[in-house]
Amino acid sequence: MLGLSRNDFLMLLFVLVLVAAAPIILNPFPEGSNFAQFNAGYPDLMQRFVIFGIFAIGFNILFGLTGYLSFGHAAFLGAGSYAGVWMLKLLTINVIPAIIISTVVAGIFSLFIGFISLRRSGIYFSILTLAFAQMSFALAASVLTPITGGETGLQTALNDPRVLDGGATGGNIPAPSLFGLEMGHSWKVAVGDWIWTFNVGYYLCAFVLLIVFYIAIRIFRSPFGMMLKAIKSNSQRLSYTGISPRPYTLAAFVISGMYAGLAGGLMVAMDPLAGPERMQWTASGEVVLMSILGGVGTLVGPVLGAGIIKYFENIFSKINDGLLHQWFSFMPDGIENVIVGIIHPFVGKGWHLSLGLMFMLVVIFLPGGLVGGINGLFRRLFRRRSQ
Repeated sequence: MLGLSRNDFLMLLFVLVLVAAAPIILNPFPEGSNFAQFNAGYPDLMQRFVIFGIFAIGFNILFGLTGYLSFGHAAFLGAGSYAGVWMLKLLTINVIPAIIISTVVAGIFSLFIGFISLRRSGIYFSILTLAFAQMSFALAASVLTPITGGETGLQTALNDPRVLDGGATGGNIPAPSLFGLEMGHSWKVAVGDWIWTFNVGYYLCAFVLLIVFYIAIRIFRSPFGMMLKAIKSNSQRLSYTGISPRPYTLAAFVISGMYAGLAGGLMVAMDPLAGPERMQWTASGEVVLMSILGGVGTLVGPVLGAGIIKYFENIFSKINDGLLHQWFSFMPDGIENVIVGIIHPFVGKGWHLSLGLMFMLVVIFLPGGLVGGINGLFRRLFRRRSQ
């Protein structure tokens, strides 16, 4: 169905069920319980899961298929964000034009950077993309202040023209909406001690995720995708056949950049603010970690990696000593203090340490990422059953 094989269709269906039921799945603990801290089913975090999943899927089309490691993809995320905010300011508060223009602007920007950077390969390509991203960050933070708002960022204002909406009408700054339905609008469903929040903005992001995930599947399975895999395998040998790898790698780079711009557009559709920090090298490094952690070259891996990293960032970073003492209060004071002292460096401000240890374990014991490890486990189980 939909031009997919049975396995690919089942995978798409699996992702559909996951994103549709995410508000329920991500809230496994009842409100008020000691473990409610680990619930992640609130709109802002779910939106981040999906948006960075889109960002990682796009990055994986370049890195996973061609092997070209870009350290500058955050430049396209930032370019898309700025373009999206300007559409919300100048055109309309409806998020559709902002999302479309963000994707187009990022595509044009990635075409320019890719045309230059892809003259080199390997580490030289990575350094070139990193240099372009840092130059973009510097321009956004200082030189292009009238366009980007400088270090304070760019955001919507009451007196924005918004020519399609008729301009300012007084009152508060209008919130981004989809044909009148605000992105921040949510409704809650209480079932016993559980409270599930369903958000308009999240489901818009989820719908876009399903579309781009489907496109990624078609790219992976297409002759174009096979050509990209051949480039990753041995680009020099491919050149000997008379086929130039560069047009294919440039196309992959632009597609990947458009995914990043789309993610940036969705960010400002949820929260109409864009700052230069989105172009920082750390943001580019984060999407690399997402891909490697989930599984480079796999379809679901980058989404899984994005979810794990954003979960650590938003959940583990909020755990403090007071909460730890509350969890282990049933123990004798001496043992409680020892356990809290052991866990303390891995949570709160030290959440990066937990993530770093997890990343080390995955790289050492699961070089194919989490998805590769899960696939290997299933293969072993099936072998044992067949014997």
